[in-house]
Amino acid sequence: MNAIIVEDEYPARKELRYFIENNSNIEIINEFSNGLDVLEFIQGSKVDVIFMDINIPKLDGMLLAKTINQFKKKPKIVFITAYESYAVDAFSLDIFDYILKPYSEERIVSMLKKLESTKDDNNKDVKKITEIQNKISLWKGNKICVVNVEDIYYCQAQERYTYVYTDKDKFILRESISEVEKLINSKVFFKCHRSYLVNLTKIEEIVPWFNNTYILKLKNGEYEVTVSRSKIKEFRELMHL
Repeated sequence: MNAIIVEDEYPARKELRYFIENNSNIEIINEFSNGLDVLEFIQGSKVDVIFMDINIPKLDGMLLAKTINQFKKKPKIVFITAYESYAVDAFSLDIFDYILKPYSEERIVSMLKKLESTKDDNNKDVKKITEIQNKISLWKGNKICVVNVEDIYYCQAQERYTYVYTDKDKFILRESISEVEKLINSKVFFKCHRSYLVNLTKIEEIVPWFNNTYILKLKNGEYEVTVSRSKIKEFRELMHL
């Protein structure tokens, strides 16, 4: 795999190159300190991966990623940055990974292994969520957490994203709630509302609500979800009401 590094600080470029060259077979074919030079270079060269900071001169990393996202054949982008606030917008651009500075060598090595595992399948979109038997991998900040499906209380659609709630944690996904429903693929989950997917085993109390709907209070005492009117009949049958 061919890669470039985009970083305006020389020591940071040098350190990242060292980690990549000593922990992978990825070849660094060039380095850049600003976004405009990168845009010119990748239009005439084969680049599989871009390791990039966000705060770079002339054309910042986010704008550069948005431009690259329009390419028919686009390189994978790994952001390595001190800016946590861009994470959600970055993943909406289908980037490969988002690593916060200061990072550890272990974090870089983990990312490199994941990158190299995709080299024989470059035409497929790399999924951020992977089903492993009864587990799924979910993003929380810049970490991937492996979660038991049975530990999920409910999922909620909000604009372009889906939030997944367990007893103590909240995860964000860029997939639609319908795609998450397919991924979970469990009979104990019920789409009780166009914006909610609830684990039926986590329901503690069913409260009648106006217009013949229900509010579902879940077992941790903090979560509540709504059953829409269009789902009432199906819900009653499932719960033997």
